[in-house]
Amino acid sequence: MKVLTVCSGNPEGNHFSFEIERVFIHEQILEIKNRGMDVDVFFIEGKEAKGYLKNLKFLKSKIRKGNYDLVHAHFGLSGLLSAMQRIKPVVVTFHGSDINVFKTNLFSSVACYLSKWRIFVSSNLFKKMFIKPKNRYSVIPCGVDFEIFYPVDKKKARNILALNNHEKYIMFASTFSNKVKNYPLAKKAVDLIGKINLLELKDRSRYEVNLLLNAVDLLLMTSYSEGSPQVIKEAMASNCPIVSTNVGDVRELIENTEGCYITTFNPKDVADKISMAFDYNNRTNGREKIKHLENSIIANKIIEVYAKVVSIGEPNR
Repeated sequence: MKVLTVCSGNPEGNHFSFEIERVFIHEQILEIKNRGMDVDVFFIEGKEAKGYLKNLKFLKSKIRKGNYDLVHAHFGLSGLLSAMQRIKPVVVTFHGSDINVFKTNLFSSVACYLSKWRIFVSSNLFKKMFIKPKNRYSVIPCGVDFEIFYPVDKKKARNILALNNHEKYIMFASTFSNKVKNYPLAKKAVDLIGKINLLELKDRSRYEVNLLLNAVDLLLMTSYSEGSPQVIKEAMASNCPIVSTNVGDVRELIENTEGCYITTFNPKDVADKISMAFDYNNRTNGREKIKHLENSIIANKIIEVYAKVVSIGEPNR
């Protein structure tokens, strides 16, 4: 089977790196390829709907020349563009930002209606969709690479990262500048406790992120909204304690895991949950709890979707 993956190729800085800026898509493709699938990638260049539409003729040309069985688009706007080509059936994966915002939900709903199959990374996103499909959809979170994210001795990780073994460290779940991630709440909570190093997740390799998750005392997520946040799953795979607001599928991911806590958006409550994680003072058994989300298992589920779409044998609506 031959698949064309479609996603944004717009750089967040001066240079676009698929392996860094779309890492969860890149890792999913690698796993799918490992199972004998032939996968190419089409990168969309341009911003907003108008910028995306300029890619339509190039996408059509790519599809005609490539003899693909189907198109797999990631995010709603990419899905809408892909569904407009009407040549090959389209699978769209909705990740969160394409549904959690009113404007993007509108585009995603149209993409959802026009596509042959829909994948939601959490059931929460399905519930938020303006136009909900009655059939031909799946809830499949993005997987985690257990070879990249795994437990490391805490002191060893701190020594490699040159962190003080006698201080408290919290890893913030994103960059401080990302407004959706709600850094001000994290800062207020940390300030209520005092003497804590709050580390920004920025410009780190996958290797370094795993080391950080093993070196810190906990991962803190204070987001306003999420889909199925990868960093939460990566923390679970590394047995890192977690404090998070109840967004996306976080509650489902960390529920009943000692050392992991759901908080409200009240700074004192966040501070209290952080203190509880400090008092726990141990690593979790999170890795055991998310074995079903290992990349190879998720890749198999994606391939099952591909097989269903090809067997239907008809183009998009």
